[in-house]
Amino acid sequence: MPGGAANVARNTHALGAQTELLGHVGRDSSAEQLRALLGKQDIGCAGLLASSARTTSVKTRIIAHQQQIVRVDRETRGAVDERDTARLLAALERKLPSADAVIVCDYGKGVVTQALLGGIRQLCRTRGVWLSLDPKPVHELSLVGLSLLTPNRREAFELAGVSDGTRNADPLKDPNLMRVADTLLMELSPVLLLITLGDLGMLLCQRGQRPFHIPTVAREVFDVSGAGDTVIASFTLAIAAGASPIEAAIFSNHAAGVVVGKVGTATVSPAELAENFRRE
Repeated sequence: MPGGAANVARNTHALGAQTELLGHVGRDSSAEQLRALLGKQDIGCAGLLASSARTTSVKTRIIAHQQQIVRVDRETRGAVDERDTARLLAALERKLPSADAVIVCDYGKGVVTQALLGGIRQLCRTRGVWLSLDPKPVHELSLVGLSLLTPNRREAFELAGVSDGTRNADPLKDPNLMRVADTLLMELSPVLLLITLGDLGMLLCQRGQRPFHIPTVAREVFDVSGAGDTVIASFTLAIAAGASPIEAAIFSNHAAGVVVGKVGTATVSPAELAENFRRE
């Protein structure tokens, strides 16, 4: 099953978007298998650049009674060099004229370097293209001035450099969370900040506006693997289609509520999403 950034691509494509995947893979059989799987799903992968210096990431999940017990990863985590970063930026520049939005998926594997993110930010800003990022605080990058950041609670606190203290069942009455949201809006200046809160739903934050809390709509939770991928994919797609930030947050909350009821990284179809809204 395609995972990582490919799972984000699968999620946007499943909801009807024409999707192109860009990144680095190895010159190995796993890369060939990945391209074949993406091809069957009509996801463009001409921007998947092969490098003999890297191994295509492979994750093996061991599942018992529909629950993931352990995961074994085989991958390269070293930073991509300047030449390969330039190749990736050039591939993105060729695709941008037909793009409504770009999603950067940083899993801390070495592909998303400061040089790459800075180049992507400049290209998107010049062309007025929406830029979303799911951050990984362990991978220190300058995240200033992006369109959307989608950290979970732990990542938000780490990005703000604040210890997570006592939690409140009502996120809007959680002073620690409110303080972190204000800090990230002030220091990183995203257009939108969407903090995912697990069983407490999501918190949508914008400068100058009161945060908006969206309670979870998940009815059954079998596996949260890839739920963050679904959130950033569906939110960005909704924004690109003309939704307001609150509409996009509600849309992505329902999408995540569907995929956590499935085992493994998964996507949500328009029919499943419509049914989830009807049951609310």
